[in-house]
This record gives sequence, C-alpha cells and structure tokens, in this order.
Amino acid sequence: MSLLTLKNRRERGFFDGQFLIAMPGMEDRNFARAVIYICAHSDAGAMGFVINRPQSLTFADVLQHLDMIKPEDSIVLPKRAREFPIQTGGPVESGRGFVLHSDDYASDSSIPVSDDICLTATLDIVRAISKGDGPTRATMLLGYSSWAAGQLESEVVNNGWLTCPANEDLIFDRSLDDKYERALAGMGVTAAMLSAEAGHA
Repeated sequence: MSLLTLKNRRERGFFDGQFLIAMPGMEDRNFARAVIYICAHSDAGAMGFVINRPQSLTFADVLQHLDMIKPEDSIVLPKRAREFPIQTGGPVESGRGFVLHSDDYASDSSIPVSDDICLTATLDIVRAISKGDGPTRATMLLGYSSWAAGQLESEVVNNGWLTCPANEDLIFDRSLDDKYERALAGMGVTAAMLSAEAGHA
C-alpha cells in the first residue's frame, strides 16, 4: 500500500490503529523485534511504521541534507529541534521522511491516521519543527513498511505477528531499547513466554 492509497482511503481496515509486534521467530531482519504502528489497512494492503528502530541521522543532519540550514547553524537550532527524534520506519523508500504526530498540528498535506494522530510528509512540518514550533508530540521516520493485498493477514495467521490496539504514549516514547518488551508487557506476555510457546506443536 502506498502513501497515495492512504490519503485516498475512505474506510478504516481491521488492522488500522493496531500495533504489530514481531514474534521471536521473525526471520526477516528488517522486522526482528519490531513494533509497528499500522496507519492503513484495506483489501489493497497495509502500511505502517516501525517505531523502535534508531536512526543514526539527527534532525540537524536532515535539515542540512534538505539545504534548510548550513552545518554551522545546527548549534543555534531550538533545543526541541536539536533533540527531535529520527527513526527508521521501514525498508520502503528509506530515503524519504515522514512525520507521525499529534493532531494539534495540521497542514493541507496532513493525513489523519486515527482520531488523535496524523501523518505529514512535506517540508512545512519540518520548517515548523526547526523553529521550535509544530506538533506537541511527533517523531520523524525514514522509510515505511508495507504489505501487498492479503500479505499481512497471511503473516498474522502464520504466527509472524502479535497484534493489539496501539498505545499513543508508546508511539512517541523516545526510549527505544526496551520498547519491544514494553509493547509485549502491554499484552501481558514476555518474549521468553512466546519463545517457549513457539516450540510446541
């Protein structure tokens, strides 16, 4: 599923607003121990963002890449902009940035993905954040994750993912190292329990 499909959708699918939590046996290295927030799901497929993968780039690096500031200007960015989190959202279009954010900021290009969360993929939000403005809660993700029609359903049936309602606090939580364990804990399970269960027929 593409961003265009997300923008043009009319109804929310079954996995919309859900977390996908990778089972311990996940073989795809892109998604090992991944927690994914699903933004759109329909008969056409699904798309979402990994929310627990660090990215080596800083927000200042992104601004320099976009020719919005010079390297020497990084130090004068507002504290909020200097500390703005950048994550790896998935393997698709990994050079493209998306900002997942609270709904207190909106532009003509913002797409609502839930009652409280929007997605914006244009420079206006980057400019706002660079000035210390923009949404109250936000994170930038480079790339996204997507599934073709029926693919996600098949992976869930084949025990590739656990699913549960998304937790907004966890989406924007900047502590990534233990987010996988905390997402599982929200379901009342641990990775050790899942590993043990996977060994039984």
